[in-house]
Amino acid sequence: MNYSLKQLRVFVTVARYQSFSRAGDAIGLSQSAISHSMKELESEMGVRLLDRTTREVVLTDAGQRLANRVEPLLDELHAMLLDTRSFGTQHNGRVRIASSQTISAQLMPQCIASGEQEYPEIRILLRDQAQRLVLNSVRNGEVDFGIVIDPGVSADLACETILHEPFLLLCREEHAFARQASVNWIQLSGCPLVLQDYASGSRMLIDNALAQQGVAAEIVQEIGHPATLFPMVEAGIGISVIPALALPLPQGSKLVVRRLTPEINRALMLVRRKNRSLSPAAQAIWQVVKQQATFLTEKRSLSGLL
Repeated sequence: MNYSLKQLRVFVTVARYQSFSRAGDAIGLSQSAISHSMKELESEMGVRLLDRTTREVVLTDAGQRLANRVEPLLDELHAMLLDTRSFGTQHNGRVRIASSQTISAQLMPQCIASGEQEYPEIRILLRDQAQRLVLNSVRNGEVDFGIVIDPGVSADLACETILHEPFLLLCREEHAFARQASVNWIQLSGCPLVLQDYASGSRMLIDNALAQQGVAAEIVQEIGHPATLFPMVEAGIGISVIPALALPLPQGSKLVVRRLTPEINRALMLVRRKNRSLSPAAQAIWQVVKQQATFLTEKRSLSGLL
């Protein structure tokens, strides 16, 4: 049978008022539209539901049976739809986010604090992972969205850039580069480099930058956790290339950062599954992260760190 909810609603209204004209007034339809809808419903069901006279409309036994069963079902459906619409506009529940270690340490604490202050009914849960695992978590639906270094073109992910930041040189304060206002990439040729390994989203970008600038790289150590870079460089094992988001330097360290020229940036992106909408709560926190990334950029620009 090919009947519609509209036809059933019209039928229930006619059954309630026992009049086409009064039913039409109640739901905003003409008497002819009401009559046409009822004829279509009866035709689809193959049974007469209404006996019509010039003065009134009377339910047949089949019509009365249908009205008794359909009306509570329509009321329940209406309540369910209202509940769904209400849920779709609520800013509450849990929002799960995944991000790599540097992003987690330098951007996410303020994002979480700001998000929970603005939306106290939302609980934000952070998953701190290497970039590859962040992307897996997003693809598998384990988190609502992730924050990553530009992962490149992907058919199953939707990305939005929230921050551009330059790569910087990290060295000891007595290193020759520390006496320069900026260091050209080509000057890194032959220098021992301590870099993060390929679990980091930045490593491929750094490799590409070294290659593009013609640097003959001498990589002496590859580190898994970004915090390990600082003591490695401070111990004199080598110099390093780090993103600006890795700042500030550890308190009391004998390290300095210098600009690398030409400036080469990495892009931080929000990433979610393509063709899957975010919940209202997740969408709200998505916007909070974007705002905090903008604040961070402005703050560092004013302080001269970028």
